[in-house]
Amino acid sequence: MNNAVYHIPNEPYVFLGQTFEIRWDYHAILMFSVWMVLVPICIITIRFFKPKPTLYGVTTKVSLWDIRWWWFSVHKVGLFTAVCLSLAGVAVALTVSHGFSGSVHSMFGIMTVVMGCLQVISALFRGTHGGRYYNNAKPDDPSTWHGDHYDYTLRRRMFEAYHKTTGYFTSIFALGAVGSGLMQYSFPILRDLAFIIPVLFLVAWIALEFMGRRHDGYRAVFGFGMEHPHNKARKEL
Repeated sequence: MNNAVYHIPNEPYVFLGQTFEIRWDYHAILMFSVWMVLVPICIITIRFFKPKPTLYGVTTKVSLWDIRWWWFSVHKVGLFTAVCLSLAGVAVALTVSHGFSGSVHSMFGIMTVVMGCLQVISALFRGTHGGRYYNNAKPDDPSTWHGDHYDYTLRRRMFEAYHKTTGYFTSIFALGAVGSGLMQYSFPILRDLAFIIPVLFLVAWIALEFMGRRHDGYRAVFGFGMEHPHNKARKEL
């Protein structure tokens, strides 16, 4: 049986001749805010705030600056920011701890950040967009419609299968990291919020599901017409 006790360094950290006080509460607040607040907001936004499907879908070019794509922008920028902040938090923790401690918290934390990084990397493989009514496509010229998303190619299916599924599992590891971290480092306010915030997100999730806010992503983006490839392929749904 392993009875190892993992020490949390509290001694001042010396770097380039300068002495710095170690503030683990900053690390706790940062990681808690990222994985218990920012990431769930990004997930809820992409799941429940896509526009209601119309005949032509969203015809403007995918852009962070186009308000019609705000739900996608929040998800993309928010998760990229979350991963960057997490990497900074991990780098500081590893530095002041003089390496990987091997504690349950550190293992959950590393897995969470690694999976978060893989989520960002996987987004690079989502492929091209396309669409019959998209941007500069010509509705009467099928050669201008093609795109991995619109044609729902193998590449796109593999991306969605990985990205969506792994995203939820990353959240599970994040809960483990937060929970084990708060057991290792006492922070009463965050401990209480760790119970309150998930309940609030649960209530919001149930309410949005009840209100019918979860729209099919393909139909929201390209339109609900049966002439679109992925709509035609699942016309019985």
